[in-house]
Amino acid sequence: MTTIRIGTRGSQLALWQANEVSRLLANAGVRSEIVTIRTTGDKRHDVSLATIGGKGLFVKELEEALDQGTIDIAVHSLKDVPSIIPERFSLTAFLERADPRDAWVQPDRIPIGDLPAGAVIGTSSPRRRAQIVARYPQFSVEDMRGNVDTRISKLRAGQYAGAILASAGLTRLGRQGEITSWFPAEELLPAAGQGIVGIETLRTNKRAIEVVDRINHAPTALAARCERGVLQKFDTLLDCYSAAAVHAVSDGSELFIRAFLAEVAGPRSIRSERRGAMGDPDAIIDAVASDLTSQGALALLQAKEVRP
Repeated sequence: MTTIRIGTRGSQLALWQANEVSRLLANAGVRSEIVTIRTTGDKRHDVSLATIGGKGLFVKELEEALDQGTIDIAVHSLKDVPSIIPERFSLTAFLERADPRDAWVQPDRIPIGDLPAGAVIGTSSPRRRAQIVARYPQFSVEDMRGNVDTRISKLRAGQYAGAILASAGLTRLGRQGEITSWFPAEELLPAAGQGIVGIETLRTNKRAIEVVDRINHAPTALAARCERGVLQKFDTLLDCYSAAAVHAVSDGSELFIRAFLAEVAGPRSIRSERRGAMGDPDAIIDAVASDLTSQGALALLQAKEVRP
């Protein structure tokens, strides 16, 4: 039987994800090996992601390895994958979603609302920044790069009063004890794909597609389709500077999609919520996108921050 080569970044969290894919494949009777690829996004911690190309930098080199045939599948944190990928690639399978919420991490366990005015909050996400600034205008939100251990070290060194990290990543790394509290999804809407591990293949690699389909989690795949579907309606207007969030949930009969867009350099933001039958996700995606557009999404997304 052919061994499936799993491409992954070399970070601790990325390796956890790749090993989980390997474990599930083994349970499905498939041999695999892990191929570690160091990406540009992993090499440059001295500047913000936006200034060097955004989260797509975590994906680019893995896609090049797929093209070159040195790996059969690429494993990603789905929230790092651009909403539109080249046609020759396919997001073929998704692992069961972990907790999609954002977590508040504060070394002294102080609730975010109890911090003094002017406290510095760390995050690398325009989406988190926009929502936190709107809810807590008394704080300063500053860029925070690095892996989980690096960010927690910066907190303990006093560089930030607190930080916002993905609950899923902390939990997968056994760092759930660092979490002071969780933000309700309706208060701090998660990124599209947050908590989801996505598996990318070449569309022409039928063997890889057949294999990863064995470990696909259908409810998570539906949520991923809905969340990314809303973003795709805005095509190239969305980039690494955009403050955008989409979250989809289902109860077995209905789908519920929430979305948030904000002006990065200003105070304007819009939200939409729509629900409908699970059998027609495209109708709900269209309704959310239309609602956002009617509220001025296109003008808001075109109001770009002054870039370095």
